Parts: sequence; structure tokens; C-alpha cells
Amino acid sequence: MGRHRKITSAQTTKGRIALVAATAGTVSTAGIGGAAAATMQNPAEQDAHSYELAADAATIDDATAAEAAPQILNISEFKPASDIQDQLGKAIAFNDERMAADAAARMPQVIKPAEGSFSSGFGARWGTVHNGVDIANALGTPIVAAMDGVVIDAGPASGFGNWVRIKHEDGTITVYGHMSTIDVTVGQPVTAGTKIAGMGSEGFSTGSHLHFEVHPAGSGPIDPQPWLAERGITL
Repeated sequence: MGRHRKITSAQTTKGRIALVAATAGTVSTAGIGGAAAATMQNPAEQDAHSYELAADAATIDDATAAEAAPQILNISEFKPASDIQDQLGKAIAFNDERMAADAAARMPQVIKPAEGSFSSGFGARWGTVHNGVDIANALGTPIVAAMDGVVIDAGPASGFGNWVRIKHEDGTITVYGHMSTIDVTVGQPVTAGTKIAGMGSEGFSTGSHLHFEVHPAGSGPIDPQPWLAERGITL
């Protein structure tokens, strides 16, 4: 015989409580979902609650409006320079001086006094003392100042026919002899490489050449060849 299960009132009560709880949860969830759906279905209503029309906003005071407004800068009136040509001339002159100074700074401090063949050295020669060196080349070959200095003699000289003497900043004196032409005058400042004369065979000479001497300050003539070599110049 089948046995019937007896349901007690306590069990019935528990079941109802669970059902009511589940039902209440379902209704609550449905209520929330419904509200969300209603809101999504009526965006205009949501916007009405979330935004305020500009016309309904509080009035902006004048100070706030002034701060927010774009700033207008005051620019002084343009006035063309009346001395523009004078300024331009000064600028050009300054640039020319700067370029000249830069070019002078780049120039060698010592220059070979003439191009040509080394034909005679310093020392005893033909029973006398030869106080310089000889550089032979064609008549009129340029002779240049070996260093910056001031011309202290320029013209006829015994034995040399013609000569030029230049005194340099350190007191050294260089001598150039036998030239056919002279291009400088006494008192004239010259820079290294300035043409001072044209090569010749004036005075006691057997051919066109330059006789070149070096006299350091306070002493007699020295051999120009090693003096030039110390300064990077080979004869």
C-alpha cells in the first residue's frame, strides 16, 4: 500500500513565505526595469529634468562678461624711420669693417718676401759678409712686406741701388734691396703681403733678385733662412 506523505502546517507556511519573497523580488525587478524603460522611451522628459535653458539661467553680470570678452591690444601707430638711409649706411660700413677685421685675422703673420729661386745664403761671400739671402726672379716680380709694420726707409741706398726698410711691432727690421721700382713711402703702414716694390738689379748686383735681411730688435743681422723656417716659410 502506498504511504501518503503528510504535509504539516509549518512546511506550508515556509513555502508560502518563499513564494511571496520570490514574487516580491520579481515585482521589484519589474518595477525597476519598467522605470528604466519608461525613461529610455521618454528622453525629452529626462532632458527636461537634467538641463536648464539658457533663457532661464541667472543673468551674467557685466564684470564677468568683460573678463570673458576677447582682449583688444593697443598697437602704437606705425611711423617710418626718417633716417633709414643713414642707418643702412652705418650697418653696411660696420659689416665691411667686421669682414675686413676677420680677413686680417685669418692672414698669415709672416709672408715669403718674394717668389723665386734661392740663389745665395747668409754669411761669408767673396771676401765679405753677405748679411742676407737672395731670391732671384724676373724683373718686376712683386716684393712684399714680410710682416705688418711701418716703412722707415724707401729710396736710393748705397750698394743696394734702392731699398725699403720696414720696422715691425716687435722691433725687428726687415731690409729689401736692389728693386727696380718702389711702391711705398716713409711712414706708410703695411701689412704682411703688401706689395712694396718690384724686383730689379740695381746697385751691386749681377742679375734681377731680391736681397732680404732680418735685424731683430737691438741686434745685428741674422740668417733670414732659419728665421723664416721657424715661421713655416721655406726658401
